[in-house]
Amino acid sequence: MSLKNVNPVHPHQPKRVAIVLSNPAVSTSTGWPVGFWWSELTHPYYEFTEAGYDVEVFSPDGGKCEPDAMSDPRDPSDYSASDLISMGFIATPKLADLINHTRSVADIDLAKFDALVVAGGQAPMSTFEKATALHAKFGQFYEAGKIACALCHGTAILRYAKLSNGEFLAKGKTVTGFANVEEDFADQAVWDMKLLPRDQHVMPWRIEDEMKRLGANYIQAGLWKGFAVRDGNLITGQQNFSGAETAKAVIEALGR
Repeated sequence: MSLKNVNPVHPHQPKRVAIVLSNPAVSTSTGWPVGFWWSELTHPYYEFTEAGYDVEVFSPDGGKCEPDAMSDPRDPSDYSASDLISMGFIATPKLADLINHTRSVADIDLAKFDALVVAGGQAPMSTFEKATALHAKFGQFYEAGKIACALCHGTAILRYAKLSNGEFLAKGKTVTGFANVEEDFADQAVWDMKLLPRDQHVMPWRIEDEMKRLGANYIQAGLWKGFAVRDGNLITGQQNFSGAETAKAVIEALGR
């Protein structure tokens, strides 16, 4: 084992990251089937494994997870057609199978992991309210001084995660997440395609608005720009184009 991969917490083991995907659901705002976003699993997974980390995949309920259709490079929309990292992941049977057998978040052992990374997709916005075990784990990682990280709509976890004193973890922290300007873009796109009436939004609520309401210092880098921000051991990524930036911020925090 290269010395660059030695874990200062567990000196004889590589660093370990738990990535949490959302379970499949039906959107409470559109009625569409929703899930996780491929690049928010695959891009961090690539960066972490390249750094010599061990990665395990979890979900709030465990079991099989389903991706949002437009995150698949093979989808007829071609929205993610240029995502070669996700295509390589999907085309590798051992990796593709990881989403079929996720372990429950309740099984995450705080002592065995250095970071908890919550991926996004559309499902978190409709499902994370009831994911109480995830709320607790996220707060526990943060208060233990370990990396608590969320990406894109996975930052929905910050609407619910609290510290042991009862305060919202996000309060007073500098964070990012899916921006209002990006929600506006997404709404306009589905309206133009006549997939939704113009008085109906894709998302039931908005990350940027909620973070500000909770007293967080919400920042963003602009429409579809890869961006992540670290505030102590809390790391957040803006959207689905920010997977690499988010993972690199985790790696910088933990070391190689």
